[in-house]
Amino acid sequence: MFDPLVTLAGAFVGFVVGLTGMGGGALMTPILVLLFGIEPLTAVSSDIVASMVMKPVGGGVHWKRGTVNWGLVKWLALGSIPSAFLGVLLLRRFGSGAALQSNVKLALGIALLSVTAGLVIKPLLAARKKAGEGVLPLVVKPLPTLIIGILGGLVVGLTSVGSGSLMIILLLMFYPRLKLSELVGTDLVQAVPLVTSAALGHLFFGDFKLSLTASILIGSVPGVFFGARFSSRAPDHVIRPSLVVVLLVSGLKLVGATNLHLAIVGPLAVGLGVAYAMVTERRVKTAQRLASARPVALGQAAQ
Repeated sequence: MFDPLVTLAGAFVGFVVGLTGMGGGALMTPILVLLFGIEPLTAVSSDIVASMVMKPVGGGVHWKRGTVNWGLVKWLALGSIPSAFLGVLLLRRFGSGAALQSNVKLALGIALLSVTAGLVIKPLLAARKKAGEGVLPLVVKPLPTLIIGILGGLVVGLTSVGSGSLMIILLLMFYPRLKLSELVGTDLVQAVPLVTSAALGHLFFGDFKLSLTASILIGSVPGVFFGARFSSRAPDHVIRPSLVVVLLVSGLKLVGATNLHLAIVGPLAVGLGVAYAMVTERRVKTAQRLASARPVALGQAAQ
């Protein structure tokens, strides 16, 4: 049965994905589990099948623009396609009934906390990338790239999380000179066969619900479209702490944190996030003022 609230949640998640490039599974799956009371396996299965429909859209755009490193795509796909399907099979062998759902919940919580850690360290990796960019040509490292694909595919098959945030972070670690546009484009394109493999596994062996997936897609497809249109208006230093807070609280809840722990960690994380956003905003404005003042000073010196 169509659920308008799930559609509304799908629209929100789709907007955030289009706005930030954040993987939808990192938000949609915990929303389904925590807010709507959907069984974890059902949430993972339905969300990942919905992602199979959404991923080719972004990948096709980058393909046309030429912002895809096909050498990386090849090694990532070789590792992720079989491991994603394997992740679904392992998911079915973890247990049955309540035990299975508990295992999925724990795995999902660990994955979310990993994404949260990645979002915190990503600016440091991006700074490292910027410092080294243009010094040496990009050389594909087959074995590390294959391992990234295997790990990312396994996590996606188990939890539906990882095809965006986790793998982008791992790619930044091994390829700090990779252009941001190529990084996103490469990840989106390799995610198409990866998510398809995991989705097929969930269709055959998971707990896929057509009505739930349809409700997600009705909201998420237009959400992604409008999110992408407004992406240039949302500064990263505002979006990042917001996502960190949401994912941190969700991940802690899924791994078994008590409400008392969340009451302590939540406000602290919000406070740190607000402080980070304010400090970064001041730095950005200062840099903009200096950049605008420099041509004026040069013109006066020339006179």
